[in-house]
Amino acid sequence: MNRVVEILAPAGSMECLQAAIAAGADAVYLGGTRFGARAYAQNLSEEDMVQAIEYVHIHRRKIYMTVNTLLKDREMEELYAYLLPYYRAGLDGVIVQDIGAVKYIREHFPKMPVHASTQMTITNTLGADHLKQYGITRVVPARELSLGEIRDMKRQTGLEMECFVHGALCYCYSGQCLLSSMIGGRSGNRGQCAQPCRLPYQIDGKKPADLMSLKDLCTIDILPELIDAGVDSFKIEGRMKQPEYVYTVVKMYRKYADHYLKLQKEGKDRSAYRVSEADKRELLAAYQRRGYCEGYYHQHNGRDMISLKRPKNAKDGNTEEKPWQDIKVQEKINGILTFSVGKRAKLTVSYGNITVECTGQEVQEAQKQPLDPKRIEKQMRKTGNTEFVFERLKIHTEGNVFLPMQALNELRREGIKELTEKIQMQYRREEADCETETKKTVEKNSTGKECSISASVQSKAQLEAAVNSGVRCVYLDEEIEFERENGVQYFLAMPYIFRERTIRRYERMYAKIEEKYDGILIRNWESYAWLRQHAYQKEIRSDYNLYIFNQKAKEELKDLGIGQGTAPVELNDRELAELGIGEQAFIAYGYQPVMVSAGCIKKTSASCDGKGGVLTISDRYQKEFTVRCYCRDCYNVMYNSAPLFLADKAEEIRKLMPAQIRLDFTVENKEQVREICKIYMNAFTEGKKMEPQIREYTRGHFKRGVK
Repeated sequence: MNRVVEILAPAGSMECLQAAIAAGADAVYLGGTRFGARAYAQNLSEEDMVQAIEYVHIHRRKIYMTVNTLLKDREMEELYAYLLPYYRAGLDGVIVQDIGAVKYIREHFPKMPVHASTQMTITNTLGADHLKQYGITRVVPARELSLGEIRDMKRQTGLEMECFVHGALCYCYSGQCLLSSMIGGRSGNRGQCAQPCRLPYQIDGKKPADLMSLKDLCTIDILPELIDAGVDSFKIEGRMKQPEYVYTVVKMYRKYADHYLKLQKEGKDRSAYRVSEADKRELLAAYQRRGYCEGYYHQHNGRDMISLKRPKNAKDGNTEEKPWQDIKVQEKINGILTFSVGKRAKLTVSYGNITVECTGQEVQEAQKQPLDPKRIEKQMRKTGNTEFVFERLKIHTEGNVFLPMQALNELRREGIKELTEKIQMQYRREEADCETETKKTVEKNSTGKECSISASVQSKAQLEAAVNSGVRCVYLDEEIEFERENGVQYFLAMPYIFRERTIRRYERMYAKIEEKYDGILIRNWESYAWLRQHAYQKEIRSDYNLYIFNQKAKEELKDLGIGQGTAPVELNDRELAELGIGEQAFIAYGYQPVMVSAGCIKKTSASCDGKGGVLTISDRYQKEFTVRCYCRDCYNVMYNSAPLFLADKAEEIRKLMPAQIRLDFTVENKEQVREICKIYMNAFTEGKKMEPQIREYTRGHFKRGVK
């Protein structure tokens, strides 16, 4: 078995990049000045990024760039010029969240590998297989997956699997979090998360605790299991951390990955694998803030994964020691130097299968003492701070030769310069598809009439109240039973997370789904792929979290046969007008979901009873957030502390001409549903001016948007 695993290191700065290479990283990932999910890292300028690409390629490593935020239309127009210099320099891949950006990059930079970011929330083979049609070569799956799920995804799709092995863990499924965005305007989907989940929250009057602050991930002890599961790239989190942290962590994972691969070659099994206590102490000491766990690879969630309080003597890994700076990473080269009186000095330099030849000054005949080959070799080996060192250097002389030391130095410098250039030429790309304008099509709604009002409900009482109030399109959870009313459309709202246990349940009920509902609302790519696998013929609509931030994404969902999308909840009214939401639903009321998590608040604070239901947690300002436990599928949804209310903005919303106005009901009782429906009916169908009737509410991002 000749498995090769990639140790993938974070690089928030050039120092971190150099530390990673010194420690033995096979590849680094980093952000440029824009479009990265770590907007507050140092990140690299265009000039520095090109230098970084050239630097890692000299050392036969790879470099991936993050373009893993959602892109607005004006940003899509700038993406070509932004990526072009990196594409030409030989960038090895881009990590992408936005499906519109995926399409754009594949069209304009077809030779550039595209990796699906963990922000895409890919949780199984269905989602990963769906992405293959876009030319995706690698998936960074959701961090919440088990080893078994990753093994299946790898075996069934053949895609490269890049999995996190060390560093901070998000509490929420990446890409499914709006908490920072909704309460503080800093969007995780735009690389600006303020990490409010790390703050203490209170439940049932108990003492505030860090209910959602996960311990950091450390998988050094289970590295063999990850390798055996087929993980191709071992990803270390930490683009905001210091070079010393990067160096130490990369060094340890390099050492122990190589150690296990060597054991395999020797025919030994996992039982022979051991991590020394000294190495483990050094690894964990590099960053001590929340404690460590092995993540989700062997457990779905649990109290022991949560850092309920910050450990004593916590530190962030900053230190005065800089061990990586003492390591000189130089590639071994071979040289042949030929001197013949009356001819130009000739230097041939080789690096692997690359060879260059250059000539220097004409060799003179020595008037007194000829150049000694040992002296020539000593001078030529002075490669200094270059990226190379001579391993073998042969000196051939004919006659009593002489050249000034200055001429020798110039010949050496020229040889290394030409070798460097030839190495870089292997990676550079001279061509990219021509830039084209992003097509802008701002549609009116499909009927050209006033937009209708729909409702999303979570109980039978809410359903009945909405229908009795005149709502003619409802989205409902599978457990809600209903008797059909004439003229009412019933759409099944599929789960936010569609993993294997959920798929098995849905397989058993597919015939009933096909017969019972008029269509389906999906919230992830797995649900879409599953429906297509079953050749589902009725209408498929998508929720807000299949993000439509730009024209490319909108076009793609339409091409996939998704009849109606949902307008993104993080764009403001001007941006929505530019996007055009004439074929989309617009959410105008409701406690908006701000987190979807594998972690369970009920299990963390008490114990799991498997009965589902809702509970309430409070932040330090005594704002209350409802959390619904979906026990059948084992995930939580946390809702904003105040409902979105936009009935008094009906005139402005009508100008956007959405296909549908959607009211999302979660904890409201029957009377509250009736009252809200009445308000919105009056505002949107009667044209009446309606003032807010509730004490506390939010405007969401309708006016402010996100940066």
